[in-house]
Amino acid sequence: MLDYRFIKENLDAVKENIKNRNMEADADLVVKLFDERTALTTELQNLQQKRNENAASMKQKLDAETRQKYIDEGKAIKDKISEVEKKLNTTLEQMEEAARQIPNMAHPDTPIGKLDSENLEVKRVGTPRKFEFKPKDHVELGESLNLIDFDRGTKVSGPKFYYLKNEAVFLEQALIMYALNILRKHGFTTFITPDVAREEILKGIGFNPRGNESNVYAIEEEGTCLVATAEITLGGYHSGEILDKSKLPLFYCGLSHCFRREAGAAGHFSKGLYRVHQFDKVEMFVYSLPEQSDEIHEKLRLIEEEIFTGLGIPFRVVDTCTGDLGAPAYRKWDLEAWMPGRADDEHPEGDWGEVTSTSNCTDFQARRLNVKYHDDDGKNKYVHMLNGTAIAVGRAMLAIFENYQNADGSITVPEVLVPFCGFDKIGPKASNESPVYVSNKKKN
Repeated sequence: MLDYRFIKENLDAVKENIKNRNMEADADLVVKLFDERTALTTELQNLQQKRNENAASMKQKLDAETRQKYIDEGKAIKDKISEVEKKLNTTLEQMEEAARQIPNMAHPDTPIGKLDSENLEVKRVGTPRKFEFKPKDHVELGESLNLIDFDRGTKVSGPKFYYLKNEAVFLEQALIMYALNILRKHGFTTFITPDVAREEILKGIGFNPRGNESNVYAIEEEGTCLVATAEITLGGYHSGEILDKSKLPLFYCGLSHCFRREAGAAGHFSKGLYRVHQFDKVEMFVYSLPEQSDEIHEKLRLIEEEIFTGLGIPFRVVDTCTGDLGAPAYRKWDLEAWMPGRADDEHPEGDWGEVTSTSNCTDFQARRLNVKYHDDDGKNKYVHMLNGTAIAVGRAMLAIFENYQNADGSITVPEVLVPFCGFDKIGPKASNESPVYVSNKKKN
């Protein structure tokens, strides 16, 4: 959430930022309500002063008529105070609701655009592999090697759920351990976080807990939701607290299940593991001083680059355009891995797909969650919050399957993962030829 006075004093810039982000928000309404709040606050303070003066007068020796006059006056002041307080509370609620719709300001260097196709590529690492055979996509590989079962996932849980099987189970755990060990090396405190968070924490982070626009699963009558990312639970960890400045920055990482409705998500490139309702992820989260956040944002991106460089997967870095930024983000870097399975007429050898992102949210989330630090000047100020994906397991596994596949249909395991999973190749299984069940479908 932006500071109300900042919105008032920078109204044109705030409105231009809303436009550039392709969002709907009424900054004029926030300023109007801010002015009303200021006037009502002043009126309330004046009434409270009159009430105090009236009470002081009542302590004097008074005749009955004068005393009754002060009693009547005091009652009128009390009623007026109650009326103004009610108006003020309503105004505050309306102002906060309107202000919550306004996104964070974007970094001056953020490219202006509406779609992810307008993101600015700033770096490439690795060279996409030239295959001597026609590569398969990860869905075909996963099913042919008996690693993923999408059909039964749909049967049991619904579309966009799946079962991981056999070596894929160990590969998932290997990816998690690989990422956690890199983050431990960088001094992160590690967490396994809750899978449920209160709605007020989601609102503070910037997620909409309910309604058609929500991307999370709300738990009915509980006031809680399944988390879409450990950013939510790590960001809520210090909500309502004043942090010790000498301990900042705090580098946290959290392993969690992630649950997302993905309402409206469709298309060829959303199939398989790329866009699902449940997946595991290791998330980085940092509480920092304002003057540290830009540098730390670069550090988080470099850690993401280190992870995917170690996996040997070609990727590129993009500076996310204004229309593709989430509301809390001041600036966001995406890592997009090369995915041969995205081959089509326009991109016959494959295309890039997002695998991680990292955002500097400045004090936008801290204002909502009331997370501050005690500064040297004796004042409490809002921290800056940053987040970044270390490993979103499904997308990382997708990239490994497609980039490390072999002509015989097997998949080579990246060298850095072998010590964690205990094998260096995933090959066909004879058991695939003989199903473990008998179909109950009638033959024609």
